[in-house]
Amino acid sequence: MLLSDFHYDLPPELIAQEPLPDRSASRMLVVDRATGTLTDRIFRDLPEYIQPGDCVVLNNSKVLPARLYGQREGHRVETFLLEPVTADRLTWKVLVKPGRRAHVDYEIEYDPQLTGTVIERLERGMRVIRFTTHGDEPFDAIIDRIGHVPLPPYVKRPDADADKDRYQTVFAQHRGSVAAPTAGLHFTNEVLDAIRARGADIAQVTLHVGLGTFQPLASDVVSEVELHHETFAIDQANAQRIADARRVVCVGTTATRTVETAAVRCGKGQPCSGSTNLFIYPGFEFQSTGALLTNFHLPGTSLMLLVAALAGKELILDAYRHAVQSRYRFFSYGDCMLII
Repeated sequence: MLLSDFHYDLPPELIAQEPLPDRSASRMLVVDRATGTLTDRIFRDLPEYIQPGDCVVLNNSKVLPARLYGQREGHRVETFLLEPVTADRLTWKVLVKPGRRAHVDYEIEYDPQLTGTVIERLERGMRVIRFTTHGDEPFDAIIDRIGHVPLPPYVKRPDADADKDRYQTVFAQHRGSVAAPTAGLHFTNEVLDAIRARGADIAQVTLHVGLGTFQPLASDVVSEVELHHETFAIDQANAQRIADARRVVCVGTTATRTVETAAVRCGKGQPCSGSTNLFIYPGFEFQSTGALLTNFHLPGTSLMLLVAALAGKELILDAYRHAVQSRYRFFSYGDCMLII
């Protein structure tokens, strides 16, 4: 099986550059695995497909304003926060641009309240930076004030103030992602209330999306691919909600990878946390996931293979061709697909 087998042609103008004014107004392509039919709907119609006893699983990870701009000897330096490496969250693994001069003891001034010093060089251009705050403002508050939203590379514009709200789900709680779990961006509190009114439960899990989600896979041969690691957690109450469900409806590939990792590693109904690099592709036997709401993904990616594992390669490729022909909006700020 090759990644190139999961290619489709996408006109660049279909890549969404801005979110819609109304989160729930995105289009939703419903893919019925039993009948092979494709139905064009609107996302706010989602509750019609939710049944009593279902459990809708949300990833409540919160996106960091991870892109920082600082100065070094009069030159601008960009720092991209990847993950904290100490409990006080002042030492971080980062990417620095330009990185060539970012040697150990290289100091960057980001703000009168914040400086950073490179303390270690890592492989693949990564660095470890120790941040120092100057004054009473907490580190996280400084980052929220000066940081920029890490929009994906296919969004060809600078981030704007509105992105701090729109590139974040309404249920985000735990800081840690450098990219949004984008299937969740369509939800409003009204849609969540309508799901509960249908007699369904809602569970929340956490998986912090890493920069690896945008990096190309190392091999075209699917069996040779190894995914990057991301941290996840499911507590006891939410694990039990998922285990008790008549059907588990995962919102996004991150929620899917979380519940499937937990089912194997810890058992259904048990709390679970740690790091996962679970790679789901056709042939995978799902333990929990019964339906999936997902955005449209780049061709030949691990995300594309995950949805094909659930719906089948040919049906998914048909769905993507239909979405292109019907002028759906693609990727993070685009439309979505419901696989039932």
